[in-house]
Amino acid sequence: MAGVALIAREAGFRVTGCDANVYPPMSTQLAEQGIDVIQGFDPAQLEPAPDVVVIGNAMSRGNPLVEAVLERGLRYASGPQWLAEHVLHGRWVLAVAGTHGKTTTSSLLAWILEHAGLSPGFLIGGLPHDFGQSARLGASPFFVIEADEYDTAFFDKRSKFVHYGPRTLVLNNLEFDHADIFDDLAAIQRQVHHLVRTVPGQGQVIWNTQAPALADALGQGCWSEQVALHDDAGWSIMAQSDDWSRFRVQLAGDVIGTVSWNTLGRFNAENALGAIAAARHAGVTPQVAIAALNQFAGVRRRLELRGVTNGRAVYDDFAHHPTAIKGTLAALRARVGREHIAAILEPRSNTMKRGVHADTLAAALAEADSVWMQRPPGLDWDLDAALAPLGDKLRVFDHVPELSAAAAQQTPPGAHLLVMSNGGFDGIFERLEADLSTLKNIA
Repeated sequence: MAGVALIAREAGFRVTGCDANVYPPMSTQLAEQGIDVIQGFDPAQLEPAPDVVVIGNAMSRGNPLVEAVLERGLRYASGPQWLAEHVLHGRWVLAVAGTHGKTTTSSLLAWILEHAGLSPGFLIGGLPHDFGQSARLGASPFFVIEADEYDTAFFDKRSKFVHYGPRTLVLNNLEFDHADIFDDLAAIQRQVHHLVRTVPGQGQVIWNTQAPALADALGQGCWSEQVALHDDAGWSIMAQSDDWSRFRVQLAGDVIGTVSWNTLGRFNAENALGAIAAARHAGVTPQVAIAALNQFAGVRRRLELRGVTNGRAVYDDFAHHPTAIKGTLAALRARVGREHIAAILEPRSNTMKRGVHADTLAAALAEADSVWMQRPPGLDWDLDAALAPLGDKLRVFDHVPELSAAAAQQTPPGAHLLVMSNGGFDGIFERLEADLSTLKNIA
């Protein structure tokens, strides 16, 4: 929604917004752009009446502002609907969908097109360092969008991505997630099928052939050219370093070039491969794409080094699904070797709170030397029992201040503190910096 606000502002609209508990980087981005964000949902904001109220999918019936919009008969739309009508219509949309890697792949693709001189528009669910903003209109027909499978709005329960009408579609992977709105994996596959139905015949569906759930979804019907990722007959990658900071790109077995960048992990190399293939559909050669990737500056909250205090490095990562957690830890381990990794996790997502991933979470965290977990209120599964396989690696706290203080005091010099959350985590970075700065032993 912050990205939609930025695009609307750039398109010439006067934009205001409201929310509760807005946190960085989106809150700071909006403030820097001069977009007023009102705390709370007081209906008084609707005076004078706006031309249109764009309602995010976190808003539901019973919200006082939603109720006021309906009672007064004001014009309203979802974010995806507004984008489709005012921004995406008539443009070459390059959409990135999948359970993992959407933000990074979208950022990579937008940067490749920018590096190639195509000045794309984009809407990304994170903050790419190369652009310093999560969205813009762009100055060409090309528009890159992170295509989320979550529902659209309280009045539209289709996935957001069915509104976007992509000509180029990247399908990274597919696992069960969002248990608060989907009953099972088949329900998500059905939405992916609906998305694939919107791609024109001369468009491309670029998909990860190693994801069985995607194969099943495409088996329901595909009317566009299919481009294979991670397939000997299509696009593939080969590591040139343990941490995947160097990897070779191949097409039909032929070596295209080598990416050498500051980004870590096999999963990010896989994201890059999807971006290279999508950019090629837009006319960018793989060689130009690889040159762009070699200069890629990364994305906020994606294994981002926040700083080093008293000999301990603190990282910020958005990982909240076991697959992402495991991949992030593996990437960091490959980079730091045997140095101590402290995994600090907030099980914040609705899916995590429901215990859907309880059986796989301990295994995902196994690579860490110590695990620090916040027990959120109202958790309806036994966190201690689920994580018992971690043994004495595990520390569980009810409150973030106590977690931060203990993690700072008990992790050794030279440790890497990997904070994983899809939210604000009660200001944990400021707390960790303060707690670490008080340590006397920096040896």
